[in-house]
Amino acid sequence: MNQDYSEQELIRRNSLNEIAKLGIDAYPAAEFEINVATMDILDFYIPDKYNDLSIAGRIMAKRVMGNASFFELQDEYGRIQVYVKRDDLCPGEDKTMYNTFFKKLLDIGDIVGVKGYAFITQTGEKSIHCTEIILLAKSLRVLPIVKEKDGQLFDAFTDPEQRYRMRYVDLIVNAQVRETFAKRTQIINAMREYFNHRCYLEVETPVLQSIPGGATARPFITHHNALDIPLYLRIANELYLKRLIVGGFPGVYEFSRNFRNEGMDRTHNPEFTCLEIYVAYTDYRWMMTFTEKLFAEVTEVVNQSTQVCIGDHTIDFEGPYRRLPMLDAIKEYTGYDITGMDEQQLREVCAALDIKVEASMGKGKLIDAIFGEKCEHHLIQPTFIIDYPIELSPLTKKHRDNPALTERFELFVCGKEICNAYSELNDPIDQLERFKEQMKLKEKGDDEAMFIDYDFIRALEYGMPPTSGMGIGIDRFVMMLTGAASIQDVLFFPQLRPEKPVAVDKPEVYISAGIPEDWIPVVQKLGYNTLASLANLNPAKLFNDLCGINKKMKLNLKNPSPENVKDWVEKAKS
Repeated sequence: MNQDYSEQELIRRNSLNEIAKLGIDAYPAAEFEINVATMDILDFYIPDKYNDLSIAGRIMAKRVMGNASFFELQDEYGRIQVYVKRDDLCPGEDKTMYNTFFKKLLDIGDIVGVKGYAFITQTGEKSIHCTEIILLAKSLRVLPIVKEKDGQLFDAFTDPEQRYRMRYVDLIVNAQVRETFAKRTQIINAMREYFNHRCYLEVETPVLQSIPGGATARPFITHHNALDIPLYLRIANELYLKRLIVGGFPGVYEFSRNFRNEGMDRTHNPEFTCLEIYVAYTDYRWMMTFTEKLFAEVTEVVNQSTQVCIGDHTIDFEGPYRRLPMLDAIKEYTGYDITGMDEQQLREVCAALDIKVEASMGKGKLIDAIFGEKCEHHLIQPTFIIDYPIELSPLTKKHRDNPALTERFELFVCGKEICNAYSELNDPIDQLERFKEQMKLKEKGDDEAMFIDYDFIRALEYGMPPTSGMGIGIDRFVMMLTGAASIQDVLFFPQLRPEKPVAVDKPEVYISAGIPEDWIPVVQKLGYNTLASLANLNPAKLFNDLCGINKKMKLNLKNPSPENVKDWVEKAKS
Protein backbone atom coordinates (compact mmCIF):
# COMPACT_ATOMS: atom_id res chain seq x y z
CA MET A 1 0.00 0.00 0.00
CA ASN A 2 1.12 3.57 -0.75
CA GLN A 3 1.17 5.27 2.64
CA ASP A 4 0.90 8.75 1.10
CA TYR A 5 -2.78 8.23 0.21
CA SER A 6 -5.90 7.70 2.29
CA GLU A 7 -8.30 4.86 1.61
CA GLN A 8 -10.62 7.08 -0.43
CA GLU A 9 -7.72 8.54 -2.41
CA LEU A 10 -6.54 5.04 -3.27
CA ILE A 11 -10.05 4.13 -4.43
CA ARG A 12 -10.16 7.19 -6.69
CA ARG A 13 -6.78 6.41 -8.18
CA ASN A 14 -8.00 2.92 -8.86
CA SER A 15 -11.07 4.42 -10.57
CA LEU A 16 -8.72 6.56 -12.66
CA ASN A 17 -6.99 3.42 -13.89
CA GLU A 18 -10.32 1.77 -14.69
CA ILE A 19 -11.41 4.87 -16.63
CA ALA A 20 -8.24 4.64 -18.70
CA LYS A 21 -8.99 0.95 -19.44
CA LEU A 22 -12.33 2.09 -20.92
CA GLY A 23 -10.38 4.28 -23.34
CA ILE A 24 -11.54 7.51 -21.66
CA ASP A 25 -9.09 10.37 -21.11
CA ALA A 26 -9.70 11.68 -17.58
CA TYR A 27 -8.02 14.99 -18.43
CA PRO A 28 -8.88 15.73 -22.07
CA ALA A 29 -7.23 18.65 -23.88
CA ALA A 30 -10.08 19.55 -26.22
CA GLU A 31 -12.28 22.59 -25.64
CA PHE A 32 -15.71 21.91 -24.20
CA GLU A 33 -18.12 24.50 -25.55
CA ILE A 34 -20.60 25.89 -23.02
CA ASN A 35 -23.79 27.61 -24.17
CA VAL A 36 -25.71 27.94 -20.91
CA ALA A 37 -25.16 28.41 -17.15
CA THR A 38 -27.15 27.11 -14.20
CA MET A 39 -28.47 30.62 -13.55
CA ASP A 40 -29.93 30.82 -17.06
CA ILE A 41 -32.02 27.70 -16.53
CA LEU A 42 -32.99 28.32 -12.93
CA ASP A 43 -33.94 31.99 -13.42
CA PHE A 44 -35.09 32.20 -17.03
CA TYR A 45 -36.51 28.77 -17.89
CA ILE A 46 -39.34 28.59 -20.39
CA PRO A 47 -40.46 25.42 -22.20
CA ASP A 48 -38.39 24.43 -25.25
CA LYS A 49 -35.87 27.24 -24.66
CA TYR A 50 -32.95 24.97 -23.74
CA ASN A 51 -33.41 21.92 -25.97
CA ASP A 52 -29.78 21.61 -27.00
CA LEU A 53 -27.75 22.74 -24.02
CA SER A 54 -24.11 22.22 -23.16
CA ILE A 55 -23.00 22.95 -19.62
CA ALA A 56 -20.00 22.11 -17.42
CA GLY A 57 -19.30 22.01 -13.72
CA ARG A 58 -18.45 19.89 -10.71
CA ILE A 59 -20.45 16.94 -9.37
CA MET A 60 -21.51 17.92 -5.83
CA ALA A 61 -23.98 15.13 -5.01
CA LYS A 62 -24.97 11.84 -6.59
CA ARG A 63 -28.00 9.57 -6.15
CA VAL A 64 -27.82 6.27 -8.04
CA MET A 65 -31.18 4.46 -8.39
CA GLY A 66 -31.01 1.50 -10.74
CA ASN A 67 -31.64 2.48 -14.36
CA ALA A 68 -32.11 6.17 -13.59
CA SER A 69 -30.06 8.45 -11.37
CA PHE A 70 -29.57 12.06 -10.36
CA PHE A 71 -26.59 14.22 -9.59
CA GLU A 72 -26.09 17.88 -8.74
CA LEU A 73 -23.92 19.95 -11.04
CA GLN A 74 -22.29 23.14 -9.72
CA ASP A 75 -20.88 25.91 -11.88
CA GLU A 76 -19.83 29.44 -10.90
CA TYR A 77 -23.47 30.58 -10.65
CA GLY A 78 -25.06 27.80 -8.61
CA ARG A 79 -26.26 24.19 -8.63
CA ILE A 80 -28.76 22.34 -10.76
CA GLN A 81 -30.12 18.80 -10.73
CA VAL A 82 -29.15 16.52 -13.63
CA TYR A 83 -31.26 13.48 -14.51
CA VAL A 84 -29.40 10.52 -16.04
CA LYS A 85 -31.35 7.65 -17.63
CA ARG A 86 -29.42 4.56 -18.65
CA ASP A 87 -31.04 4.09 -22.07
CA ASP A 88 -30.66 7.77 -22.97
CA LEU A 89 -27.00 7.80 -22.02
CA CYS A 90 -26.42 4.43 -23.70
CA PRO A 91 -28.98 4.05 -26.56
CA GLY A 92 -27.24 0.94 -27.94
CA GLU A 93 -26.64 -2.51 -26.49
CA ASP A 94 -23.50 -1.47 -24.63
CA LYS A 95 -24.50 0.03 -21.27
CA THR A 96 -20.94 0.47 -19.95
CA MET A 97 -21.09 4.26 -19.90
CA TYR A 98 -23.95 4.09 -17.39
CA ASN A 99 -23.45 0.85 -15.47
CA THR A 100 -19.70 1.21 -15.01
CA PHE A 101 -18.52 4.70 -15.88
CA PHE A 102 -21.32 6.80 -14.40
CA LYS A 103 -22.42 4.59 -11.51
CA LYS A 104 -19.05 3.32 -10.28
CA LEU A 105 -16.22 5.49 -11.56
CA LEU A 106 -17.53 9.04 -11.32
CA ASP A 107 -17.18 10.65 -7.90
CA ILE A 108 -18.28 13.79 -6.08
CA GLY A 109 -15.82 16.51 -7.05
CA ASP A 110 -15.29 15.31 -10.62
CA ILE A 111 -15.61 18.01 -13.29
CA VAL A 112 -17.88 16.98 -16.16
CA GLY A 113 -19.47 18.36 -19.26
CA VAL A 114 -23.15 17.62 -19.79
CA LYS A 115 -25.24 17.79 -22.95
CA GLY A 116 -29.00 17.45 -23.04
CA TYR A 117 -32.09 19.56 -22.50
CA ALA A 118 -33.83 21.39 -19.68
CA PHE A 119 -37.14 20.25 -18.20
CA ILE A 120 -39.20 20.43 -15.01
CA THR A 121 -39.63 17.28 -12.94
CA GLN A 122 -42.97 16.09 -11.56
CA THR A 123 -42.02 17.68 -8.24
CA GLY A 124 -41.56 21.03 -9.98
CA GLU A 125 -37.75 21.18 -9.94
CA LYS A 126 -35.96 22.71 -12.92
CA SER A 127 -33.47 20.12 -14.10
CA ILE A 128 -31.31 18.91 -16.99
CA HIS A 129 -32.03 15.67 -18.81
CA CYS A 130 -28.58 14.33 -19.68
CA THR A 131 -28.00 12.69 -23.07
CA GLU A 132 -24.20 12.79 -22.94
CA ILE A 133 -21.68 13.15 -20.11
CA ILE A 134 -17.99 13.87 -20.66
CA LEU A 135 -15.34 13.66 -17.96
CA LEU A 136 -13.24 16.84 -18.03
CA ALA A 137 -11.13 16.36 -14.88
CA LYS A 138 -11.03 13.52 -12.35
CA SER A 139 -10.91 14.62 -8.70
CA LEU A 140 -8.43 12.49 -6.75
CA ARG A 141 -9.18 13.98 -3.34
CA VAL A 142 -12.43 13.85 -1.39
CA LEU A 143 -14.35 17.10 -0.95
CA PRO A 144 -15.92 18.00 2.38
CA ILE A 145 -19.61 17.20 1.96
CA VAL A 146 -21.76 20.07 3.24
CA LYS A 147 -25.31 18.90 3.99
CA GLU A 148 -28.29 21.15 4.50
CA LYS A 149 -31.56 20.34 6.25
CA ASP A 150 -34.26 22.78 7.34
CA GLY A 151 -31.92 25.69 6.67
CA GLN A 152 -29.11 24.26 8.85
CA LEU A 153 -25.70 23.21 7.54
CA PHE A 154 -24.01 20.01 8.68
CA ASP A 155 -20.41 18.88 8.21
CA ALA A 156 -19.56 22.35 6.86
CA PHE A 157 -15.99 23.23 5.95
CA THR A 158 -15.59 25.86 8.67
CA ASP A 159 -12.17 25.41 10.31
CA PRO A 160 -10.51 28.81 9.66
CA GLU A 161 -6.96 27.53 9.17
CA GLN A 162 -8.08 24.83 6.76
CA ARG A 163 -10.26 27.30 4.87
CA TYR A 164 -7.44 29.83 4.47
CA ARG A 165 -4.80 27.20 3.72
CA MET A 166 -6.95 25.38 1.15
CA ARG A 167 -8.90 28.31 -0.28
CA TYR A 168 -9.61 26.30 -3.43
CA VAL A 169 -11.68 23.83 -1.35
CA ASP A 170 -13.32 26.69 0.55
CA LEU A 171 -14.44 28.25 -2.74
CA ILE A 172 -15.84 24.95 -4.02
CA VAL A 173 -18.00 24.10 -1.02
CA ASN A 174 -18.90 27.51 0.46
CA ALA A 175 -20.93 29.60 -1.97
CA GLN A 176 -20.89 32.65 0.32
CA VAL A 177 -17.09 32.78 0.06
CA ARG A 178 -17.28 33.08 -3.71
CA GLU A 179 -19.83 35.87 -3.25
CA THR A 180 -17.46 37.75 -0.91
CA PHE A 181 -14.67 37.76 -3.47
CA ALA A 182 -17.03 38.65 -6.31
CA LYS A 183 -18.15 41.64 -4.23
CA ARG A 184 -14.50 42.59 -3.63
CA THR A 185 -14.02 42.86 -7.38
CA GLN A 186 -17.23 44.88 -7.66
CA ILE A 187 -15.93 47.33 -5.05
CA ILE A 188 -12.62 47.86 -6.84
CA ASN A 189 -14.34 48.20 -10.22
CA ALA A 190 -16.78 50.77 -8.83
CA MET A 191 -13.90 52.80 -7.39
CA ARG A 192 -11.97 52.57 -10.64
CA GLU A 193 -15.02 53.75 -12.58
CA TYR A 194 -15.44 56.69 -10.16
CA PHE A 195 -11.84 57.79 -10.79
CA ASN A 196 -11.85 57.14 -14.53
CA HIS A 197 -15.06 59.14 -14.95
CA ARG A 198 -13.12 62.11 -13.58
CA CYS A 199 -10.26 61.44 -16.04
CA TYR A 200 -7.66 60.43 -13.43
CA LEU A 201 -4.91 58.16 -14.75
CA GLU A 202 -4.36 54.67 -13.35
CA VAL A 203 -0.62 53.97 -13.09
CA GLU A 204 1.88 51.41 -11.78
CA THR A 205 4.84 52.16 -9.53
CA PRO A 206 7.75 49.98 -8.30
CA VAL A 207 7.23 47.25 -5.74
CA LEU A 208 10.98 46.91 -5.22
CA GLN A 209 12.35 50.17 -3.88
CA SER A 210 15.82 51.32 -2.86
CA ILE A 211 14.27 53.47 -0.11
CA PRO A 212 11.01 52.40 1.60
CA GLY A 213 9.03 55.62 1.78
CA GLY A 214 5.54 57.03 2.00
CA ALA A 215 4.65 55.64 5.43
CA THR A 216 6.09 54.85 8.84
CA ALA A 217 6.38 51.08 8.91
CA ARG A 218 8.95 48.31 9.19
CA PRO A 219 9.81 47.05 5.67
CA PHE A 220 10.69 43.65 4.26
CA ILE A 221 14.28 43.61 3.00
CA THR A 222 15.65 41.63 0.06
CA HIS A 223 18.78 41.70 -2.11
CA HIS A 224 19.22 42.34 -5.83
CA ASN A 225 22.02 40.07 -7.03
CA ALA A 226 22.77 41.76 -10.36
CA LEU A 227 23.05 45.26 -8.85
CA ASP A 228 24.42 43.92 -5.54
CA ILE A 229 22.23 46.27 -3.51
CA PRO A 230 19.60 45.86 -0.79
CA LEU A 231 16.03 46.51 -1.86
CA TYR A 232 12.79 46.86 0.08
CA LEU A 233 9.28 45.72 -0.69
CA ARG A 234 7.23 48.89 -0.79
CA ILE A 235 5.38 49.96 2.30
CA ALA A 236 3.54 52.61 0.26
CA ASN A 237 3.56 54.09 -3.24
CA GLU A 238 3.00 57.70 -2.18
CA LEU A 239 6.37 59.22 -3.08
CA TYR A 240 6.30 57.75 -6.60
CA LEU A 241 2.77 58.96 -7.30
CA LYS A 242 3.69 62.46 -6.19
CA ARG A 243 6.68 62.38 -8.56
CA LEU A 244 4.09 61.89 -11.33
CA ILE A 245 2.18 64.97 -10.14
CA VAL A 246 5.49 66.84 -10.41
CA GLY A 247 5.75 65.45 -13.93
CA GLY A 248 2.51 67.13 -14.94
CA PHE A 249 -0.31 64.60 -14.55
CA PRO A 250 -3.36 66.32 -12.96
CA GLY A 251 -4.55 63.21 -11.15
CA VAL A 252 -3.10 59.70 -10.72
CA TYR A 253 -4.15 56.61 -8.76
CA GLU A 254 -2.98 53.06 -8.16
CA PHE A 255 -4.34 49.92 -6.52
CA SER A 256 -1.06 48.74 -5.01
CA ARG A 257 0.10 45.68 -3.14
CA ASN A 258 2.00 46.92 -0.09
CA PHE A 259 4.12 44.98 2.38
CA ARG A 260 4.79 45.77 6.04
CA ASN A 261 6.88 43.55 8.29
CA GLU A 262 4.65 43.98 11.31
CA GLY A 263 2.15 42.12 13.46
CA MET A 264 -0.82 40.11 12.23
CA ASP A 265 -4.35 40.20 13.59
CA ARG A 266 -7.90 40.22 12.30
CA THR A 267 -7.39 43.59 10.55
CA HIS A 268 -3.70 43.34 9.59
CA ASN A 269 -1.90 41.15 7.06
CA PRO A 270 1.75 41.68 6.06
CA GLU A 271 0.65 41.93 2.41
CA PHE A 272 -2.36 44.11 1.68
CA THR A 273 -4.04 46.21 -0.99
CA CYS A 274 -4.15 49.97 -0.82
CA LEU A 275 -5.71 52.54 -3.13
CA GLU A 276 -3.84 55.84 -3.33
CA ILE A 277 -4.97 58.83 -5.39
CA TYR A 278 -3.40 62.28 -5.83
CA VAL A 279 -5.14 65.25 -7.43
CA ALA A 280 -3.34 68.51 -8.26
CA TYR A 281 -4.63 71.97 -7.30
CA THR A 282 -6.81 70.65 -4.46
CA ASP A 283 -6.53 70.44 -0.66
CA TYR A 284 -7.66 68.11 2.13
CA ARG A 285 -11.00 69.85 2.47
CA TRP A 286 -11.74 69.18 -1.20
CA MET A 287 -10.60 65.57 -0.65
CA MET A 288 -13.04 65.09 2.24
CA THR A 289 -15.99 65.96 0.01
CA PHE A 290 -14.52 63.80 -2.79
CA THR A 291 -14.19 60.89 -0.34
CA GLU A 292 -17.75 61.21 0.96
CA LYS A 293 -19.09 61.00 -2.58
CA LEU A 294 -16.78 58.06 -3.39
CA PHE A 295 -17.89 55.95 -0.44
CA ALA A 296 -21.57 56.78 -0.96
CA GLU A 297 -21.39 55.86 -4.66
CA VAL A 298 -19.45 52.62 -4.15
CA THR A 299 -21.75 51.33 -1.41
CA GLU A 300 -24.78 52.23 -3.52
CA VAL A 301 -23.39 50.31 -6.51
CA VAL A 302 -22.36 47.25 -4.50
CA ASN A 303 -25.20 47.03 -1.95
CA GLN A 304 -27.95 49.05 -3.69
CA SER A 305 -27.96 51.27 -0.62
CA THR A 306 -25.64 53.64 1.20
CA GLN A 307 -26.54 51.84 4.43
CA VAL A 308 -24.53 48.80 5.48
CA CYS A 309 -24.98 46.50 8.48
CA ILE A 310 -21.64 45.99 10.22
CA GLY A 311 -22.00 43.81 13.28
CA ASP A 312 -24.65 45.37 15.51
CA HIS A 313 -24.44 48.74 13.75
CA THR A 314 -26.20 50.15 10.71
CA ILE A 315 -23.66 52.42 9.03
CA ASP A 316 -24.76 55.12 6.59
CA PHE A 317 -22.10 56.19 4.09
CA GLU A 318 -24.25 59.03 2.75
CA GLY A 319 -22.41 62.29 3.50
CA PRO A 320 -21.68 64.66 5.03
CA TYR A 321 -19.58 63.00 7.77
CA ARG A 322 -18.66 64.47 11.15
CA ARG A 323 -15.31 66.36 11.09
CA LEU A 324 -13.54 66.15 14.47
CA PRO A 325 -10.03 67.56 15.16
CA MET A 326 -7.74 64.92 16.69
CA LEU A 327 -6.88 66.89 19.83
CA ASP A 328 -10.58 67.66 20.35
CA ALA A 329 -11.32 63.92 20.09
CA ILE A 330 -8.71 63.15 22.76
CA LYS A 331 -10.19 65.83 25.04
CA GLU A 332 -13.73 64.55 24.39
CA TYR A 333 -12.97 60.91 25.17
CA THR A 334 -10.26 61.22 27.87
CA GLY A 335 -10.85 64.60 29.50
CA TYR A 336 -7.23 65.63 28.85
CA ASP A 337 -6.35 68.67 26.75
CA ILE A 338 -2.89 67.76 25.42
CA THR A 339 -2.55 70.89 23.24
CA GLY A 340 1.02 72.22 23.52
CA MET A 341 2.26 69.41 25.76
CA ASP A 342 5.90 68.31 25.48
CA GLU A 343 7.11 64.71 25.41
CA GLN A 344 7.42 64.35 29.19
CA GLN A 345 3.93 65.72 29.79
CA LEU A 346 2.52 63.30 27.22
CA ARG A 347 4.25 60.42 28.97
CA GLU A 348 2.60 61.49 32.23
CA VAL A 349 -0.82 61.51 30.52
CA CYS A 350 -0.15 58.02 29.14
CA ALA A 351 0.76 56.82 32.63
CA ALA A 352 -2.42 58.35 34.07
CA LEU A 353 -4.48 56.63 31.37
CA ASP A 354 -2.63 53.32 31.90
CA ILE A 355 -1.27 53.31 28.33
CA LYS A 356 1.96 51.36 27.82
CA VAL A 357 4.71 53.30 26.01
CA GLU A 358 8.32 52.68 25.01
CA ALA A 359 11.42 54.81 25.45
CA SER A 360 11.88 55.13 21.67
CA MET A 361 8.47 56.79 21.21
CA GLY A 362 8.49 60.50 20.37
CA LYS A 363 5.63 63.00 20.70
CA GLY A 364 3.88 61.74 17.58
CA LYS A 365 3.71 58.11 18.67
CA LEU A 366 2.66 59.06 22.19
CA ILE A 367 -0.27 61.09 20.85
CA ASP A 368 -1.12 58.26 18.48
CA ALA A 369 -1.10 55.78 21.37
CA ILE A 370 -3.53 57.92 23.39
CA PHE A 371 -5.86 58.36 20.43
CA GLY A 372 -5.68 54.70 19.41
CA GLU A 373 -6.50 53.27 22.84
CA LYS A 374 -9.00 55.83 24.11
CA CYS A 375 -10.77 57.32 21.09
CA GLU A 376 -10.90 55.07 18.02
CA HIS A 377 -13.46 52.57 19.32
CA HIS A 378 -15.98 55.37 19.90
CA LEU A 379 -16.01 56.34 16.20
CA ILE A 380 -18.83 54.19 14.83
CA GLN A 381 -20.53 56.24 12.10
CA PRO A 382 -18.20 57.59 9.37
CA THR A 383 -16.10 60.29 11.03
CA PHE A 384 -13.24 62.39 9.67
CA ILE A 385 -10.56 62.87 12.33
CA ILE A 386 -8.78 66.01 11.12
CA ASP A 387 -5.86 68.35 11.88
CA TYR A 388 -3.22 65.96 13.20
CA PRO A 389 -0.19 67.17 15.22
CA ILE A 390 2.80 67.77 12.97
CA GLU A 391 4.84 65.00 14.65
CA LEU A 392 2.38 62.42 13.33
CA SER A 393 2.45 63.52 9.71
CA PRO A 394 5.93 63.94 8.17
CA LEU A 395 4.59 64.19 4.59
CA THR A 396 1.72 66.60 5.29
CA LYS A 397 1.47 70.35 4.76
CA LYS A 398 1.34 72.48 7.92
CA HIS A 399 -2.12 73.71 8.83
CA ARG A 400 -2.85 77.11 7.30
CA ASP A 401 -4.15 78.41 10.68
CA ASN A 402 -1.94 76.54 13.19
CA PRO A 403 1.67 75.51 12.32
CA ALA A 404 1.69 72.93 15.15
CA LEU A 405 -0.92 70.93 13.22
CA THR A 406 -1.15 69.49 9.72
CA GLU A 407 -3.88 69.41 7.09
CA ARG A 408 -4.62 65.72 7.39
CA PHE A 409 -7.68 63.56 7.93
CA GLU A 410 -8.41 59.90 8.53
CA LEU A 411 -11.84 58.34 8.02
CA PHE A 412 -12.96 56.03 10.84
CA VAL A 413 -15.88 53.62 10.64
CA CYS A 414 -16.83 51.17 13.41
CA GLY A 415 -13.67 52.11 15.28
CA LYS A 416 -11.34 51.32 12.38
CA GLU A 417 -9.38 53.65 10.11
CA ILE A 418 -10.06 52.94 6.44
CA CYS A 419 -8.89 56.16 4.80
CA ASN A 420 -5.96 58.57 5.24
CA ALA A 421 -5.50 61.88 3.38
CA TYR A 422 -3.41 65.05 3.33
CA SER A 423 -2.92 68.42 1.84
CA GLU A 424 0.41 67.21 0.48
CA LEU A 425 3.62 68.86 1.59
CA ASN A 426 5.19 70.46 -1.50
CA ASP A 427 7.80 72.65 0.19
CA PRO A 428 11.13 70.82 -0.43
CA ILE A 429 12.95 72.65 2.41
CA ASP A 430 10.24 71.82 4.95
CA GLN A 431 10.09 68.24 3.65
CA LEU A 432 13.83 67.72 4.11
CA GLU A 433 13.62 68.99 7.70
CA ARG A 434 10.75 66.56 8.40
CA PHE A 435 12.81 63.67 6.99
CA LYS A 436 15.72 64.66 9.25
CA GLU A 437 13.42 64.59 12.28
CA GLN A 438 12.40 61.07 11.26
CA MET A 439 16.06 60.04 11.10
CA LYS A 440 16.52 61.24 14.67
CA LEU A 441 13.71 58.92 15.72
CA LYS A 442 15.36 56.06 13.82
CA GLU A 443 18.60 56.75 15.71
CA LYS A 444 16.61 56.48 18.97
CA GLY A 445 15.55 52.97 17.93
CA ASP A 446 12.28 53.56 16.05
CA ASP A 447 12.63 51.05 13.20
CA GLU A 448 9.41 52.33 11.59
CA ALA A 449 10.69 55.89 11.09
CA MET A 450 11.22 57.09 7.52
CA PHE A 451 14.45 57.21 5.52
CA ILE A 452 15.52 60.39 3.76
CA ASP A 453 14.58 60.13 0.08
CA TYR A 454 16.86 62.69 -1.56
CA ASP A 455 15.52 61.97 -5.05
CA PHE A 456 12.02 62.82 -3.86
CA ILE A 457 13.39 66.09 -2.40
CA ARG A 458 14.96 66.79 -5.80
CA ALA A 459 11.60 66.18 -7.49
CA LEU A 460 9.91 68.66 -5.14
CA GLU A 461 12.63 71.21 -5.92
CA TYR A 462 11.40 71.23 -9.51
CA GLY A 463 7.99 72.23 -8.14
CA MET A 464 4.87 70.24 -7.24
CA PRO A 465 1.53 72.06 -7.46
CA PRO A 466 -0.78 72.19 -4.42
CA THR A 467 -2.07 68.62 -4.19
CA SER A 468 -4.29 66.48 -2.01
CA GLY A 469 -3.74 62.75 -1.67
CA MET A 470 -5.78 59.98 -0.16
CA GLY A 471 -5.23 56.30 0.62
CA ILE A 472 -7.85 53.64 1.35
CA GLY A 473 -7.22 50.24 2.90
CA ILE A 474 -9.13 48.13 0.39
CA ASP A 475 -9.15 45.00 2.53
CA ARG A 476 -10.76 46.75 5.51
CA PHE A 477 -13.31 48.44 3.27
CA VAL A 478 -14.22 45.08 1.72
CA MET A 479 -14.55 43.61 5.24
CA MET A 480 -17.09 46.29 6.07
CA LEU A 481 -19.18 45.88 2.93
CA THR A 482 -19.22 42.06 3.13
CA GLY A 483 -19.62 41.61 6.88
CA ALA A 484 -16.32 39.73 7.17
CA ALA A 485 -14.96 39.39 10.71
CA SER A 486 -11.31 38.96 9.70
CA ILE A 487 -9.04 40.31 6.99
CA GLN A 488 -8.20 36.69 6.14
CA ASP A 489 -11.80 36.29 4.95
CA VAL A 490 -11.33 38.87 2.18
CA LEU A 491 -7.87 37.74 1.02
CA PHE A 492 -7.76 34.75 -1.30
CA PHE A 493 -4.47 33.54 0.16
CA PRO A 494 -3.67 35.15 3.54
CA GLN A 495 -0.25 34.65 5.07
CA LEU A 496 -0.05 31.57 7.34
CA ARG A 497 2.63 29.64 9.14
CA PRO A 498 3.97 26.66 7.13
CA GLU A 499 2.07 23.45 7.69
CA LYS A 500 3.55 21.26 10.39
CA PRO A 501 4.53 17.77 9.22
CA VAL A 502 2.22 15.05 10.49
CA ALA A 503 3.79 13.01 13.28
CA VAL A 504 4.05 9.33 12.32
CA ASP A 505 5.19 6.59 14.71
CA LYS A 506 7.77 4.09 13.54
CA PRO A 507 6.59 0.48 12.91
CA GLU A 508 8.27 -0.85 16.07
CA VAL A 509 6.01 1.39 18.20
CA TYR A 510 2.92 -0.33 16.75
CA ILE A 511 4.55 -3.75 16.99
CA SER A 512 5.18 -3.17 20.70
CA ALA A 513 1.38 -3.01 21.14
CA GLY A 514 0.92 -6.33 19.35
CA ILE A 515 -0.14 -4.92 15.96
CA PRO A 516 1.18 -7.17 13.14
CA GLU A 517 3.57 -5.43 10.75
CA ASP A 518 1.27 -6.10 7.74
CA TRP A 519 -1.56 -4.20 9.45
CA ILE A 520 0.42 -1.07 10.35
CA PRO A 521 -0.09 0.60 6.91
CA VAL A 522 -3.82 -0.19 7.14
CA VAL A 523 -4.09 1.43 10.58
CA GLN A 524 -2.29 4.51 9.25
CA LYS A 525 -4.53 4.61 6.18
CA LEU A 526 -7.43 5.11 8.57
CA GLY A 527 -5.64 8.22 9.87
CA TYR A 528 -4.10 6.77 13.04
CA ASN A 529 -0.50 7.82 12.45
CA THR A 530 0.55 7.35 16.07
CA LEU A 531 -0.17 4.57 18.51
CA ALA A 532 -1.53 7.13 20.97
CA SER A 533 -4.26 8.07 18.49
CA LEU A 534 -5.84 4.63 19.04
CA ALA A 535 -6.28 5.22 22.77
CA ASN A 536 -9.75 6.81 22.68
CA LEU A 537 -11.23 4.63 19.91
CA ASN A 538 -14.15 2.25 20.18
CA PRO A 539 -12.48 -1.17 19.59
CA ALA A 540 -15.57 -2.55 17.82
CA LYS A 541 -15.63 0.33 15.34
CA LEU A 542 -11.88 0.03 14.72
CA PHE A 543 -12.31 -3.70 14.08
CA ASN A 544 -15.09 -3.07 11.54
CA ASP A 545 -13.09 -0.33 9.80
CA LEU A 546 -10.02 -2.53 9.47
CA CYS A 547 -11.97 -5.49 8.09
CA GLY A 548 -13.83 -3.20 5.74
CA ILE A 549 -10.73 -1.69 4.17
CA ASN A 550 -9.13 -5.15 3.91
CA LYS A 551 -12.11 -6.32 1.85
CA LYS A 552 -12.61 -3.15 -0.21
CA MET A 553 -8.95 -2.81 -1.19
CA LYS A 554 -8.53 -6.59 -1.72
CA LEU A 555 -5.49 -6.68 0.55
CA ASN A 556 -5.91 -10.40 1.31
CA LEU A 557 -4.74 -9.94 4.91
CA LYS A 558 -5.92 -12.23 7.71
CA ASN A 559 -8.44 -10.21 9.72
CA PRO A 560 -7.57 -9.69 13.39
CA SER A 561 -10.06 -10.87 15.99
CA PRO A 562 -12.15 -8.37 17.98
CA GLU A 563 -10.11 -9.38 21.02
CA ASN A 564 -6.88 -8.56 19.21
CA VAL A 565 -8.11 -5.08 18.34
CA LYS A 566 -9.39 -4.48 21.87
CA ASP A 567 -5.95 -5.41 23.17
CA TRP A 568 -4.27 -2.93 20.77
CA VAL A 569 -6.48 -0.11 22.08
CA GLU A 570 -5.77 -1.01 25.71
CA LYS A 571 -2.01 -1.04 25.13
CA ALA A 572 -2.29 2.32 23.31
CA LYS A 573 -3.89 3.77 26.45
CA SER A 574 -0.97 2.63 28.57
